[in-house]
Order: sequence, then C-alpha cells, then structure tokens
Amino acid sequence: MEECGQVGESGKVGASGQVEESGRVEESEQIEENGQVSARGESARIGASGQVEESGRSEAGERVRESGEIGVGLIGYGYAGRTFHAPVIASVPGLALRAVVERSGDRSKERYPWIRVAKDVAELYDDPTIDLVVIATPSTDHVRFAREALAAGKHVVVEKPMTTTASEADALIALAKAQGRMLSVFHNRRWDGDFLTVRSLLGQGLLGRPVACELRWDGYDPVFVPGNWREGGGPGTGVFYDLGVHLLDQALSLFGMPDAIRGEIRSVREGAAAADSFEVELSYRDGLRVLLGSSRFAREPRPRYALYGTAGSYVKFGTDPQEAALIGGARPGAPGWGREDTAQWGRLNAQVGGLRVEGLVETLPGVYQDYYRNVYDHLSTGAELAVKAEQARDAIRLIELALRSSEERRTLPVAGVTAAKSRGEEQHVSI
Repeated sequence: MEECGQVGESGKVGASGQVEESGRVEESEQIEENGQVSARGESARIGASGQVEESGRSEAGERVRESGEIGVGLIGYGYAGRTFHAPVIASVPGLALRAVVERSGDRSKERYPWIRVAKDVAELYDDPTIDLVVIATPSTDHVRFAREALAAGKHVVVEKPMTTTASEADALIALAKAQGRMLSVFHNRRWDGDFLTVRSLLGQGLLGRPVACELRWDGYDPVFVPGNWREGGGPGTGVFYDLGVHLLDQALSLFGMPDAIRGEIRSVREGAAAADSFEVELSYRDGLRVLLGSSRFAREPRPRYALYGTAGSYVKFGTDPQEAALIGGARPGAPGWGREDTAQWGRLNAQVGGLRVEGLVETLPGVYQDYYRNVYDHLSTGAELAVKAEQARDAIRLIELALRSSEERRTLPVAGVTAAKSRGEEQHVSI
C-alpha cells in the first residue's frame, strides 16, 4: 500500500485506513445500438426504440443439467471486474469463468490463465459455451450491454447501479421476461458481515421496534482529482449513485419502501463536477426514520450503522474487510474469510428477557461468494433469486426522488412506488 493512500490503480484508502469504493473502471467495447448480434445461430435485432424484433433462445438450462457448469463471460476488467466479480465468480463451484472482455491488454489472463480475452463483446454473445454475461463497466454502459446480452439469449448480472433511470430499468426487466432470462444486479453489500449482523439483530427482535436507524459511508478525501468517470458529472455519476445505491438497497432490504423521502445531494469539494456528499431521510408510517449519508470530509469516521429501538441500540464502526482482502489478492472462502477483528465488532445495549445486556457482538463473517452461489442455484435448480431486478429498480426510483427532493428542497411522498417483494416475486427463467 502506497503512502498516498492509493491501492493499485484504484481503491482509494482514506486516512482512517478504510477502503473506499471509488476506483476507476476501465472502459469496455461499445456496441452499435442497431447492430446485429448472434444468439446461438439465430439473430436478435434491436431497433432504435430498444425493442427486440426477433429473438433467439439459449439452451443454458439443458447444458447446466448435463455438465453442472454455467459458463460466464465478464465485460470489463477495471476496478469492479478485477476486484469483485472475477475472483468471486472463480471461487464458486459450478461457475466457469470462460472469457473476459478487455479493451486493451490482457491483464485478466495473468491471473486466470485458462480464460479467453475478447476485444469485442459480440464474441461473448456469439459463444454458445457462455450462458451468463456479467457487466462490470461504467454505469452509463449498463443498459446497452444488458440489452444486447439479453437479446442474444444470455442471462445477465449487472454491476450496481443497475441503470441511471427507473424507466431504463423497467425496460430491461420487460426484456428479460420476454426472453425468459435471468436479470440480477450485484448488490454485494447485502453480504457484508456487518449488514448480515444488523439483519440478524433486527430479525431476532433484540432491539424491539426500530425507531431510528442511520447508515453511513464516510471517508476522508477532501481534494477533488479529475479523471475518474465516477466523478465526471455525467448521468449516473457521483457518490449518491456509487455508494448511496448500496445504502438504499440495504434500507429497502431491512425496512421496505418508505412513505416519504427527503434528500440533500451536494458537490462540496472545490472543482467537483458530480455530487460528493449526500444526506437522505426515509420516513415510514410507523414513525421509523432511516438516515443515509456520506461525506468526503470525515477524518474522524462516524458509525457505519447506528440502530435504536424500543428495547435497545446497536452501534457499529468500520467497514467490511472483504474488499480490502480482494484488493490484496485473497481468495473468497479461504480460512478466516470475511471475519472482522474484535476491535471492529459492534456494541449492543439492550433489554433481553428481562435482563440488561451490554457488550460487543461478534460480526458475522461476510460472504460475497453467496451472491454468485445464489445465481448458480437459481439457474441450475430454480432456487429463488436473492437480488431481483425489480428490487434494484426500486433503489433507482428512490435515487430519482431524492435528487428531485434536493432540487426542490422539500420532502416528497413515495406515492405509487411499490417495493419489489423479497419473496414470491420471482422472475420467469427458462432453464
């Protein structure tokens, strides 16, 4: 680790030593929007409107049953592809990483010598051994590549944020259903150890009825440095799309869709083109208030999670160790994977069974590999998909409302937005 706080090419580390998810993602190949793509010998042309005019069908399910493997092609080997997707995919039995699209170079082959490096995404679409396409590109390219891959008969995983607008997400969801293909979004922070611990505490009722909750992602990075697409000021850029979407997804997973939202999304650092700070409040009918926030000026970090209920409270500092381990080259699932040091454990102060309980709670181990295990189980056995595209779309809807709230400087009702259910709203997938 360099003194300046840079880890490799990206993955900035703040003064607190916490890894921030702000690395550069390498550009990927572009596809002409009206271009023809092959789908196992058939064709699927996408018109200017984005509608599929003619679709081919995949035989992914039949091949999974015969070989037990799902072939995976990865688009993009920048920070997200290199740090998260490739190593986690490679660690999951049944998923076979077969090809990586890199616009320049072949760095992926250095670590995964068995894979094929492709220079054009069409190579993945044309490859009958690839069943699942994973999109780890800048978010502005997500819609294009997801649409092309679905039209080619592939199942698709998209890096977060799913899209820049909810209407784009709805269009992809409709296309996936029409094609009978899986569409999911890599909301890996549901498998952070601290989030799993919070969910367990709430699920067991140890805090009573929750009345206030704060989720934060702070760091110390006060000087804006141009050159990173995430901070370029275009659609889908800025810390709210980058990190805020994680916190929104976590809040939706824990508490469901709020009744109202108020946002303050700002650019604070001198010269910043995109938002680098946000404070968002979600209000619920039962009185619960959930605060989400991020600052680049937190030299002294605030709690990552702070939950207060009628029976007690839980406060947790620090960030999940999996990202730092992945940057360091560790293999997911290795001994001790995802476990936190005792110094990072959260503190519980609660009334349990008539007894006052105060002390540390061991953080559950983080398991990013469980996201891709679930994808494999879903495609091979029909297990319920953990992260549905509809849930990812709901987070984008809240981003749009929060941005509008910030512009209008008022609280907005979350009317007509129904959260996707975590159970029972299954996508139809042809396997």
